[in-house]
Amino acid sequence: MELTGVRVELPSNQPIVLLRERGGERYLPIWIGAAEAAAIALSLQGVQTPRPMTHDLMKAILEELSVQVQRIVVTELRESTYYATIQLLHSGESLEISARPSDAIALAVRMAVPIFAQEDALAEASILIPGEEEEEVEKFREFLDSVKPEDFES
Repeated sequence: MELTGVRVELPSNQPIVLLRERGGERYLPIWIGAAEAAAIALSLQGVQTPRPMTHDLMKAILEELSVQVQRIVVTELRESTYYATIQLLHSGESLEISARPSDAIALAVRMAVPIFAQEDALAEASILIPGEEEEEVEKFREFLDSVKPEDFES
């Protein structure tokens, strides 16, 4: 999956992260919390905060302990809630940690690791945006270029 970005869905003002299937036309919209949206947006924009945010701290701890984040996977949608895993490698041992997709994505952005989605989750929850609707995606990208962290404050 490719992280298209974070935006605020109107009229509810609910933050949403949008993942796009690489080489496909399916998009996976995941509604997330304001703090996680800000964390993802700040990282995407390359903003360095004076003190580490939670996901920066997670990254620092994992690096200090020589734990490699290999990928994150959006695994399923159950009762309107998305689930994800963070797949790790430590001392040759593979580990899989359950996580909220928003936290996993915020970590993935910081560590430059790939994001995947299980086919079942894509089949159940993805939306199709064919090539001719690329204008909507471009509007979304323009929004991302103009969004500020303050936009996600509650």
